This record gives sequence, C-alpha cells and structure tokens, in this order.
Amino acid sequence: MKIKITGIGSYIPEKKVSNTDFDKHTFLNEDGTPFAYPNEVVINKFKGITGIEHRRYAEDQYTSSDLAYFASQKAIDNAGIDPETIDYIIFAHNFGDVKSGTIQSDILPSLATRVKNKLQIKNPKCVAYDILFGCPGWIEGVLQANAFIKSGMAKRCLVIGAETLSRVVDVHDRDSMIYSDGAGASIIEASDDESGMLSYESATYAADEAGYLFFGKSYNPDLDPDTRYIKMFGRKIYEFALSQVPAAMKSCLDKSGIAIDDVQKILIHQANEKMDEAIIHRFYKLHGKTPPKDVMPMSIHELGNSSVATVPTLFDLLIRGKIENQELHKGDILIFASVGAGMNINAFVYRY
Repeated sequence: MKIKITGIGSYIPEKKVSNTDFDKHTFLNEDGTPFAYPNEVVINKFKGITGIEHRRYAEDQYTSSDLAYFASQKAIDNAGIDPETIDYIIFAHNFGDVKSGTIQSDILPSLATRVKNKLQIKNPKCVAYDILFGCPGWIEGVLQANAFIKSGMAKRCLVIGAETLSRVVDVHDRDSMIYSDGAGASIIEASDDESGMLSYESATYAADEAGYLFFGKSYNPDLDPDTRYIKMFGRKIYEFALSQVPAAMKSCLDKSGIAIDDVQKILIHQANEKMDEAIIHRFYKLHGKTPPKDVMPMSIHELGNSSVATVPTLFDLLIRGKIENQELHKGDILIFASVGAGMNINAFVYRY
C-alpha cells in the first residue's frame, strides 16, 4: 500500500513586503553596535545570498490557524471530499498563534483543534493534534499520515503547515528579512494506482546541532532582554545542511529503487537560494551527475521563507502552473526534502 496527496491548497497573504521596505530599519550587530555600511549594502548582500526580493506577511486580523484554515478549505475542495471523513488533522507549526502586535504564543487549544473548529467538523473520531518539528514539519506530518494509513488507523488525513514568522523576528537582526508567513495543506489517502510515496527518510541531529536555531534576545540592548525572538547561526546551518541533506536525499532515493536520471523535480524547503542550490549540486555529485535545468522549482524569490508552509505551498503552485517554466506530468518522480530546527532532516520520493 502507498499513500498519495489527493488534495492540495495554500494561502499566500496579500501583504507584500519588498527588500526596499527595509531601507529605514536599524540593523545592529549581535553586540548592539551599528553596521559600518548602509542598509543598501546589507540588502544587496542579502538578496545575493538568499535570492529573496519579496516576502508575504499575514494580515493583522489573521493568525497561523486562520491561514491554515484557508489553505485546508482549498485542499478539501481540491480533493472533493467530505471533511467529516477526515480521521486525523496534523498541524505542523513552530510558534502557535501569535496575534499581531503581541509577543505571546497561544497554543491552547491546539492549532489543529482550532482548524477542526473552523471547518466545523463534528466527528469526534477526527483526531486533531500539533507537531513541532521545525521547517520540516509538513513533510514529517505526511510521514505520520503514511504510518496511520498503512497501519489501518486512518483512511484520510489532513496535513497542514502554517506559520507567521514575521511576528517572532527581531527587527534589528538582518536575518529577519528572510522570514515570511503562509500556509499549505494537503489531503493524504491510500493510493489505488501507481502514484504515491515510494520511500522516505527522517532524522534528528541534536548532539551538537540542537541550538543552531533558537530563541534569543534582541540585538537592540535598549529592548527587554527577556523578550525572545527567532535567531540562528546561519553559517553552521549552511554547513550542516550541505553535509547531511544530500546524503539523506540519496538514501531516500536509493530505497525507492528509482534512478536519479528519472527524477523530474526536487521540491526542497525554500530556506535560502544559494544553500538550496548547493544542496542539489552536492546531491547530484554523490551520483556522479550534475543537476538538470529546472529540476528545482523555487518560490523563495517572491514568498520568502515561511518555514513549514514552503514545501506544500510550492507543490500547490507547481500543480496549478503558477511557477514560470515549470510543470508537472502524470507519472513524474518528485523528491520532497527539508531541513530545519532540531536539527531535523526529512525527505520522501513520490510518483505524481
């Protein structure tokens, strides 16, 4: 038995924030001192590394569970199912519902429960829960759905990835320009044909890597040191990703029995354009190959890094023909892969 994605949907906030909108920001070094060069230089360097030109922020009246509800409704409609037949709602996020203008995370009740309520699902046997797995959370949710369906515990699952990272960033940290908001959702069911998941890989590296992404104080010493924001050791994450992600992807592909030349697309977490490109090149190098043109669709240039939402949103955009010079065909082999806080890595090979 295999599982497949029978419905997909995403919510991309309308509020677009361009790199030039950061012109007047006061960016500081970790020790609180100002940069020795103007913001124009900071922004140009940032774009050269990450590829990001724009990102989307959630409208003030919405939280992560709202974005998730919008994406879930689209996925349910796309699958053409009755939501009362959903056995599990698995919601991947990292920071809960953070209301605009506040700093407190709200996860009571769980965000999955909130989505179930918004969808007005009455069935008590539809079990709703959240998972915290960093940026790879949506893929991990799909792997959990796979386990539930294969074990007979479920026939149909709703797997969601949603986040509002714009509300947990330190505006004085240049890394804040990376992050964005959004949601992606998917309906997962058993496959009765050749399509579906062929293999998977998942791992947590925590001996030395657990603190690569963390909550820390603002770089502005005048702000409350007990108020925490998302922080990262970018160079360590880059080196970790390049050393571990390609190997995990290779292991996953090897288990599928699919040759690398038969892979049409790689949908990788939209974290950083240069890092993603380096991962793909190293993955192909492990097979003695170079990556073919257009094997890696990208959305980061316009949407930024919305954490758990990037991969399902990318898949939704790709299916709907919304990514320039990219398309999918029945039978195409895809690799989904992600890396993020934990440090966690996962991937699965999928026949479309």
